[in-house]
Amino acid sequence: MINRELPFGHRPLVLLVLAAVVAVGCTPGGGDGSPSRNGTNSGFASAAPVSSAPPVVSDDGDTTGDLGPVATIEPAIPSTPEPRDVPAATPDVAGAAEAAPRPFAMNLYRKGDFVGQYTFEWCVGASLQMAVNLATGKSRTSRADQQRLWGMARDTSFSPYGGANPRGWTATLNDLGIGPYRLVSLPTLDEAVTVAAEAIRDTGRPVGLVMWAGRHAWVMTGFESTGDPGVFAEIDVTGIRVLDPLYPHGSSAWGRSPKPNSLISPATLGKQFVFRDGKSRVKLDVPPGYLLVLPVATEA
Repeated sequence: MINRELPFGHRPLVLLVLAAVVAVGCTPGGGDGSPSRNGTNSGFASAAPVSSAPPVVSDDGDTTGDLGPVATIEPAIPSTPEPRDVPAATPDVAGAAEAAPRPFAMNLYRKGDFVGQYTFEWCVGASLQMAVNLATGKSRTSRADQQRLWGMARDTSFSPYGGANPRGWTATLNDLGIGPYRLVSLPTLDEAVTVAAEAIRDTGRPVGLVMWAGRHAWVMTGFESTGDPGVFAEIDVTGIRVLDPLYPHGSSAWGRSPKPNSLISPATLGKQFVFRDGKSRVKLDVPPGYLLVLPVATEA
């Protein structure tokens, strides 16, 4: 509990190559190393070509199938559970702050908001599409649009690898007019998920999660907590609603991709949402920590 006011010849060889591809996953920043848990590259690692028929992903993230020559995947837009209603703002009732907190849930997700990434490089492009869908009620799902948004993020990332990184992700959200957003770093997982929940509650907009120590992008759409963060200063976040644009491919290095609109625990999130140590050559101008692309409430 914290107190916050804000802030992937021979078949065995083919299988080996496929496993390496899925281990890499999303690659917008063209990082300088493989995406091992102990690596230090940060700006989203590069991937080998993958089959136009996506590999079959098992429960542990391993793959089977044949490696094809086309560097593309089709996005998965699966049938998902019906969304929860977004709760209305808590009424301004005298004494509410003194009352005992009750379990609270909020979720921005609506069926059709999820978009899978069309290539293993475009996780930021897909995350931008999902953010627009969530914030505006539009349905932006096309490959051309995803590539354009990824290009916008790449052009504002100033990365030595020529890809999109969290700085460009943040800048593009603002350029699209659904901000303001800012890139922030928090020292602990508990603080990061709490600040993210507070921001969703305050703004009604999704949060970007910089996953795999800087190599991948997810979108947080909602949460469950022990109390309403709009009323109580001290709450525990008990569940996080997430969208992983790499679904259903997963990563043999980092784990499976949760289904769209999954509610996962902070501990489960923490297996892939990890501390970025800042040793990469990609400079993001934020301290080491858990990185969020955070919506900021505008003053009335």
